[in-house]
Amino acid sequence: MQESIEIHGARVNNLRNIDLSIPRDKLVVITGLSGSGKSSLAFDTIYAEGQRRYMETLSIYARQYVGNMERPDVDKITSLSPVVAIEQKTTGKNPRSTVGTITEINDFLRLLFARASRAFSPVTGEEMVHYNDEQIINLILKDYPDRKVALLAPIVSGRKGHYRELFDTLVRKGFMHARIDGEMTEISSGMKLDRYKAHTIELVVDRLTVKDESRDRLMTSLREAMRQGKGTMMLYDYQADAARYYSRHLMCPSTGISLPDPAPHTFSFNSPHGACPHCGGLGLEPVTEDDELAEKEDDALPPEVPERVPCTVCGGTRLKSDALNFRVGEYNIAQLSAMSIADFAEWIEGIEELFDEKERKIAREIVKEIGDRLSFLVKVGLGYLSLARSSRSLSGGESQRIRLATQIGSRLVNVLYILDEPSIGLHQKDNRKLIASLEELRDAGNSVIVVEHDEEMIRSADHVVDVGPLAGRKGGHIVAQGSVEDIIAEPRSITGDYLAGRREISIPKKRRKGNGQKIVLRGASGNNLRDVTAEFPLGKMICVTGVSGSGKSTLVNDTLRPIIARELYRSQARPLPYGSIEGLENIDKLVVVDQSPIGRTPRSNPATYSGVFADIRKLFEATPDAKIRNFAAGRFSFNVRGGRCEECRGAGVQTIEMNFLPDVYVRCKVCGGRRYNRETLEVKYKGKSIFDVLDMTINMAAEFFAHVPSIHRKLAAIQAVGLGYLRLGQPCTTLSGGESQRIKLSSELAKTDTGRTLYILDEPTTGLHFEDVRQLLEVINLLVERGNTMVVIEHNLDVIKMADHIIDLGPEGGSGGGEIVATGTPEQVAKNAKSHTGQFLWAIFPSSRGRVSDN
Repeated sequence: MQESIEIHGARVNNLRNIDLSIPRDKLVVITGLSGSGKSSLAFDTIYAEGQRRYMETLSIYARQYVGNMERPDVDKITSLSPVVAIEQKTTGKNPRSTVGTITEINDFLRLLFARASRAFSPVTGEEMVHYNDEQIINLILKDYPDRKVALLAPIVSGRKGHYRELFDTLVRKGFMHARIDGEMTEISSGMKLDRYKAHTIELVVDRLTVKDESRDRLMTSLREAMRQGKGTMMLYDYQADAARYYSRHLMCPSTGISLPDPAPHTFSFNSPHGACPHCGGLGLEPVTEDDELAEKEDDALPPEVPERVPCTVCGGTRLKSDALNFRVGEYNIAQLSAMSIADFAEWIEGIEELFDEKERKIAREIVKEIGDRLSFLVKVGLGYLSLARSSRSLSGGESQRIRLATQIGSRLVNVLYILDEPSIGLHQKDNRKLIASLEELRDAGNSVIVVEHDEEMIRSADHVVDVGPLAGRKGGHIVAQGSVEDIIAEPRSITGDYLAGRREISIPKKRRKGNGQKIVLRGASGNNLRDVTAEFPLGKMICVTGVSGSGKSTLVNDTLRPIIARELYRSQARPLPYGSIEGLENIDKLVVVDQSPIGRTPRSNPATYSGVFADIRKLFEATPDAKIRNFAAGRFSFNVRGGRCEECRGAGVQTIEMNFLPDVYVRCKVCGGRRYNRETLEVKYKGKSIFDVLDMTINMAAEFFAHVPSIHRKLAAIQAVGLGYLRLGQPCTTLSGGESQRIKLSSELAKTDTGRTLYILDEPTTGLHFEDVRQLLEVINLLVERGNTMVVIEHNLDVIKMADHIIDLGPEGGSGGGEIVATGTPEQVAKNAKSHTGQFLWAIFPSSRGRVSDN
């Protein structure tokens, strides 16, 4: 096999017929400005070709469903290994999916509990046991005293019937007495009970003094009684009014409470055998249609969803109570799943001490598999998550790192892995763990290609490919490739300029004073927060920082945000526990700019979200062609009947669902991906059809509509956040979380604000190159200069160093975090030795401390 992957004539999207040689078995970083063509090269060319070749290996039967899968626009790719893409996309919308299920740790954990756990009585807490018949007989003979006791076999428990046939059988077997509904009764043939009453019947083994001559008779009676009682006996002591139980089944010796023998499905919330019957294994209290809330139209807040509270029956554990009575050590499976992965990994290292020799042999391989998978998750900086964490709540970066950990655990070799910005959401401290994991994947005999902007990741690469020089039509070229030194030496490389220090995001000469007002949140204690009191000074840019899992999102998104939303908008969102809040009268608007998609279907795009599409459709309605044909503005919408292609319903693509594989999208055969029918496309505005306009980039459209102020103003706002390379009609499902976030921010730029708005941004630098970060900071500063307040959750040091005020949480993630470690200006936080963020800021500020003012 060749030592490099050879790409010839790649022309996908904005790639300019490039030729490229990528070394195999190396860690390769593809970098460049947002929209320069990085993803087009890595995913739309290399991965797409690898996927197509895999499809061609399928049977003819399978290939009939993917026969239209297109070859990427590239002349030739040679020496391509099997390709695995690990993208930013979330792991799925299935509410039953958790970190434990997608990593398959749950499968091994359920097996461990089925084979090596111990059951404990929910009433007395004592260990439940089960025996075989001979053990039961020997125990009874040992425990049977010379006093007034009764040996009973429970054969009917609270069931209606006259039981005549049962009594006849027992009499024939030689039994003379039974305890019926608590009363000792002599039984006889033909005896009947009230058939409409529920009865409890316990067969009595005749009381005999245990002597040698009576032992055989007793054992014979016991065996028959156990057969009638399905393997359960009870030794009842009249003097103590107490009983002791012996059973083939798991049973509490003192109370007789029985549990079925455990199987893996007993501990599965996706199985009817294990799922809580009230919530069906979802862990949330069911809601009715009447309880559901309509989605908000206000762009300032994300759509509201019905408030879901933990299931009142299972307490959010998702499982039946039976499963929670089994423990390994002192924990049941729900408690272990709720632990942070870091704590769980530490606990399981000493688990063998909890087992006896037999259990140790059974559990050894299972424990090894669980331990390995947990350690991989810790290595990629996810130790703060829990196995019970719903996959719907994971960010794109977290989902990607979970997949990465899974791939490390698979121990495959000779595979080409392609990752899309795996450093998203990682503090610099955790980022080093991620880089070590990628190097481990490489050293195992794989090729690793990472699309990335993180400086430390770039400097750690064996080979760097810089795409650009700019975005959109001005990108698509290989500007430089080779070592980091090669990139720095290339004068056309903007990446090289930042790595060399020729360009930089300058530290402000002074920090903003703010308006003197503040919001004070006291006693925040949700998730891992430890009774935190946080002050948010208004009129400033505030960065909330800390290692992954330290409590940043809990403080801002899950506590502060819903409190303000309830106050300003009467939102039904429920904040996590807190004591009190002051200062809300100082703001009159809340704008949340998070990374959630700007739409839920491929029909949503920058044109529809920004509102510019409505203005464009009105222009087409006013054209002479449209007036002659009597076409209204609605004719030019691909979301309604009339003008759209009905074969694909305006999507431009058709979806082919693949069992056990990602869905495949193929271009519509009828419209050729143009979304509209022929009559609609015949209407032109300045020589362009409605599809031609949607196919324009934002930059192209801004030039095309420069004479239309209502359109140009909205497009200029999108350009201002560095997204001019996007197409107007680009489906929102193809946008990264960072791109979605900046689209939302641009819509706020186009509006008139009051100067008393509080903005919340969640990692806005996701997917941004150094130069894009500089542009974004200009927009943020513009909004703050108007008097508004920015609360930014961020790890990027270029953003953090620009803040007027920092709230640093930690010191660690999960149970080791939840405290405010440092507050103040970046210079002040840099001096705090307890702050991990401060340690990285320390390298930035020593040379500039004399000239930066805190006033």
